[in-house]
Amino acid sequence: MALNGSIITFSLYLVAMLVIGIITYRMTRTFSDYVLGGRRLGSWVTAMSAQASDMSGWLLLGLPGFAFGVGMGSLWIAIGLATGTLLNWIYTSKRLRRYTQVLDALTLPDYFEFRFRDKTRFLRVLSALMIFLFFLFYTASGLVGAGKLFEAAYGADFTVAVFIGAVVIVGYTFLGGFLAVSWTDLFQGLLMFFALLIMPVAVIVYMGGFGETVDTIAASSPMHLGLVGENVGTLAIFSFIAGNLAWGLGYFGQPHILVRFMAIKSPQMLAKSTMLAMIWVVLTLYGAILTGFVGFAAADKGLVSVADPEHIFIALSNLLFNPWVAGFMLAAIMAAIMSTVDSFLLVTSTALAEDFYKRLFRKNASEKELIWVGRIGVLLVAVIAIYLSFAQEQNVLELVSYAWAGLGATFGPLVLLSLYWKRMNVYGAYAGIITGAATVILWKNVLGLSDFLYELLPAFVLGVIAIVVVSLLTPPPPKEVLEEFDRSTRPLEGE
Repeated sequence: MALNGSIITFSLYLVAMLVIGIITYRMTRTFSDYVLGGRRLGSWVTAMSAQASDMSGWLLLGLPGFAFGVGMGSLWIAIGLATGTLLNWIYTSKRLRRYTQVLDALTLPDYFEFRFRDKTRFLRVLSALMIFLFFLFYTASGLVGAGKLFEAAYGADFTVAVFIGAVVIVGYTFLGGFLAVSWTDLFQGLLMFFALLIMPVAVIVYMGGFGETVDTIAASSPMHLGLVGENVGTLAIFSFIAGNLAWGLGYFGQPHILVRFMAIKSPQMLAKSTMLAMIWVVLTLYGAILTGFVGFAAADKGLVSVADPEHIFIALSNLLFNPWVAGFMLAAIMAAIMSTVDSFLLVTSTALAEDFYKRLFRKNASEKELIWVGRIGVLLVAVIAIYLSFAQEQNVLELVSYAWAGLGATFGPLVLLSLYWKRMNVYGAYAGIITGAATVILWKNVLGLSDFLYELLPAFVLGVIAIVVVSLLTPPPPKEVLEEFDRSTRPLEGE
């Protein structure tokens, strides 16, 4: 009976997401609707959609698991992510929203091509390829998370579990496109928010209070109470702190977050969205870390047992709540997974439809044709990601960190400098993309230095340097590009 109650509530959540997909299917009439929701999102949907799609399953699986393993040292990631979120909303959102409207750009590769007047279209193709490459790993991380959830919570076979998660996510993304993704993200973001507020408080109460919980940890592992651990050298401390803070740099290059800025109804609404987003991200990040932290105490007392630290949220849900409530707590994990994977599917399928199919092969493709190409792209990306999810032996956090670094270093310097430096040209854009992506791949896969310093930091810095140096050594942008830049810095008509 216990299992049935949990399954019923969890299943109700999945059905609700599919219903939203069916409803938004009827609202999707043009390719702009499918890609950006017709640029008519409100403040709440923009904020919740941006942050829910940002965090993914690692927020309830990977981050609590990391905190379970290292304790309070995991706060450095939270500080970096919260700071990066704030800076991205303040310095990127409004400028990108205005600039993409001035250029009539629907996708990030659209924006890059139009911003630099790249007549070769190589910049569009290169950026679309980078999105496709790194988003495949990101999508695979989400499906691995779904597999872990079903496997740990209900004893399902990992392969079957991945397929179940993929069918639901692909279902509503295929039907409703951006509107389905954004509206499901709103509900999923709220579910994640309340789950991460409730869980650590429930554990602390169950353990007899915060003091009792801390005493348990202190007696077992004093290292968990420090921000970096014990007996650690100065260089190791620096690389640990710098690497974890560097996660915040990734925000400036995440296409699935940036596209939310592009889709809001008016730039004026971004101030309210910023406030909502910051409240959400700070509380959920610290809720996730506190969950892993107090979960360690619960495991030390023998209240829960986890072979994989990334299962700690699942184990605590089954320990503390009756089956009906536990079903909703487990649905919060699925919400985190789905709210990100759907965005990856949509962004990569949009790149296939807009940046390859339309721009390179079918310039006069109809709106309906492009929508269906996008939907086929969703299926294609999902199939490849499912294959990668079976091939990967890494945990969720490792997969996410690699994709986050790849996107952040490839596009972050390019987005920031394109919005704030008029002198930047197309050659600098090429240099930034290639340098950022190559550094991430070489740093992790060839040099093997990721354990010493997170690859995002050196890749981001080198990307900025490459853009500046190459832009200054090559001819300045044409006059019309400079005029468009100036227009993008002023309020739009009706703003």
